[in-house]
Amino acid sequence: MPDHDSSMVRLRGVRVHNLRGVDVDFPRDALVAVTGVSGSGKSSLAFGTVYAEAQARYLESVAPYARRLIDQAGTPDAREITGLPPAVAFQQARGVAQARSTVGTVTVLSNSLRLLFSRAGTYPDGAERLDSDAFSPNTPAGACPRCHGLGRIHEVSEASLVPNPGLSIREKAIAAWPGAWQGKNYRDILAVLGYDVDRPWRELPQAEREWILFTDEQPVVTVHPERTAERIQRPYQGTYQSARRYVLHTLATTQSTTLRNRALQYVEVLPCPACDGSGLRPEALAVTFAGATIADLAALPLTVLAEKLRAEQDDSVARVVVEDLLARIEALVELGLGYLAMDRATPTLSAGELQRLRLAATLRSTLFGVVYVLDEPSAGLHPDDTQALLRVLDRIRAAGNSLLVVEHEPEIIRHSDWLVDVGPGAGEHGGLVLYSGPLDGLRTSADSVTRAHLFDPPAPVGKHRTPAGKVELRGVSRHNLVETDVDFPLGVFTAVTGVSGSGKTTLVTGILAAAVRDHLGASRSHAGDDEEPVADTSRHVRSITGLDAINRLVEVDQRPIGRTPRSNLATYTGLFDGVRKLFAATDEARRRKYSAGRFSFNVDGGRCETCQGEGAVAVELLFLPSSYSPCPACHGARYNPETLEIRYRDKSIADVLALTVDDARDFFADVPAVARSLETLHDVGLSYLTLGQPATELSGGEAQRIKLATELQRTRRGHTLFVLDEPTTGLHPADVEVLMRLLHALVDAGNTVVVIEHDMTVAAGADHVIDLGPRGGDEGGSVVAVGAPAEVARAGASRTAPYLREVLETGTPG
Repeated sequence: MPDHDSSMVRLRGVRVHNLRGVDVDFPRDALVAVTGVSGSGKSSLAFGTVYAEAQARYLESVAPYARRLIDQAGTPDAREITGLPPAVAFQQARGVAQARSTVGTVTVLSNSLRLLFSRAGTYPDGAERLDSDAFSPNTPAGACPRCHGLGRIHEVSEASLVPNPGLSIREKAIAAWPGAWQGKNYRDILAVLGYDVDRPWRELPQAEREWILFTDEQPVVTVHPERTAERIQRPYQGTYQSARRYVLHTLATTQSTTLRNRALQYVEVLPCPACDGSGLRPEALAVTFAGATIADLAALPLTVLAEKLRAEQDDSVARVVVEDLLARIEALVELGLGYLAMDRATPTLSAGELQRLRLAATLRSTLFGVVYVLDEPSAGLHPDDTQALLRVLDRIRAAGNSLLVVEHEPEIIRHSDWLVDVGPGAGEHGGLVLYSGPLDGLRTSADSVTRAHLFDPPAPVGKHRTPAGKVELRGVSRHNLVETDVDFPLGVFTAVTGVSGSGKTTLVTGILAAAVRDHLGASRSHAGDDEEPVADTSRHVRSITGLDAINRLVEVDQRPIGRTPRSNLATYTGLFDGVRKLFAATDEARRRKYSAGRFSFNVDGGRCETCQGEGAVAVELLFLPSSYSPCPACHGARYNPETLEIRYRDKSIADVLALTVDDARDFFADVPAVARSLETLHDVGLSYLTLGQPATELSGGEAQRIKLATELQRTRRGHTLFVLDEPTTGLHPADVEVLMRLLHALVDAGNTVVVIEHDMTVAAGADHVIDLGPRGGDEGGSVVAVGAPAEVARAGASRTAPYLREVLETGTPG
């Protein structure tokens, strides 16, 4: 570690978000951990200040037009920043919202593999050599003409279009047809054409069913609607459209997310028969290397791919390209990502996996003298892989770079050279630098919440509940799960553990939750083109028993609650409906005849039309991702001046949106409809967020807790299955304690909680642990240990056991 007096980054008077004029120094060429409770101001310091300032300084050298746009986006509010080198940021972000982005494209492994096939592939006799673009499903030269390079198609069947064949056409047996008038129109046309619309669907002749569902004909007939006492309808010319034609046309043309999601309920997503799911033209698939097509190699786990490539370096061209591929793969394997395949779509990756993919590329660069700003690189990482991550961070530092890491993982914090602790609380109760220096000095920081969890962690306490039953899954086969048997006990808290890629998400969300959803008859959440198809559990599980004991399913993941500033905390939880009614009931609003709709920023009337109620305008940068800056007309208020003149208890609607959850609890304490939502948000540890906090400013962990609060504010009932995917991501250990108390309370109320977790303190406090592995990818998918935490901690084959045992014995891993 360098001499900190001679090479320091100095920040003075920083007032970004909740930071309150802080002064802080930290060394260059060191691993610096930024700690503190969720919402304390860590990201504001690391990303909102250090990275934003470094980015702004770099962009001062580009064209004046680009500088004008950057000025709109703003620079951090600080009196002085010195000693700051250029910065590279790796933030938590979900996968790119389209299936064409894959592990291969993010890491540029695909480029090298395409070059290998183009230059060193084995071609059929007489075939012309192809350019590397011909081996990409994302180019016109390589994309399969049937599926346009996606590798899968939407198709329909009688079973998907008519889920209940016991109904008649008049009783809406063809569920895929639209509701309201248009669906009735199709039914009336069929009656005119002579079909029996009152006979149960299954009793209609097969030929008639085929024509009704699949014909491409569009006959036009005169429909005479039935007359009623209320209205007289005149005859009209109706055009028939089969259910298949309607569904596929909707998917191809609609701009409505609602209509698209509804149509997806009635289709089957199948591998493209023309390219067998590869997305490539036949010419590309005819070329081989090492006896395999490019699609075959892209589907292999990276560790397996590396073994296959090492044996194939016969000629000089192949040797050069293969050496590059192997070096890139080695960096990914070192970060615990060897179980991934190149063709894995990035929307199916966790935020932590995606960040580590980008971090691996850093190991191949020759950059030095920069500061890497990382947002929880340990997110989604099993403790067994943390040591590998630390080795990577050490190599980046040894190359002459600095690392500023926002982190909650104790092992990474203890490994750091320098610690900046922010707090003491969240939101307006945080924003101060409590300590900046080597780790041991934190022991004397009385106000630090982090101190206790690093030096004197509380021991996890399990309740050892007795299960009220169980769901038995037999013969689970999907992805790397092969004929796996597993039981999920009911009425208890279960933690599903295992290394990254061991099959946790496939088992819990892909099989268990999907089976419960199907059993309850809930609308299936079908994946679109940008996501993995939803599992048909009947094809992936030999038998399932015990589902009758579950009355309701609640799935809480870390997907964003919205992709623009228009979606926020108040609108998502529904509490804003009550707030708008309060404003509409004021005397002045009544006098002006303002309805509750006037106070919605999502509709015309009361909103600012410059930003259309978003409070911000998108700043489009041709060479960088778009960002948002405050609207120049309303300055972020979202509403026009007339709407802001209406006051409720001396506050405008914009003032209310600017309140934190804690402040709003006091302000609306006597309004039950609003207070209940606010109390629940407080219970899940989100007191520091403002009601109008845009979805674009929320972390994955915050989004997940907002979803959980939205469910908890509803009337509580027992026999509900709660499924959570790594709920502690982004949470300080103190916040984890709060969340765990809440989840355990759900179990005490007669519910079942199943969490996918890497946090060993959560697993240690569970009633039941299911550990998958032993490794990731093809080497995982097995239940290696099951039982109470103490039992799993003694399992010899489990990679989780040593870390779980350490937590049970000492209260903290590492």
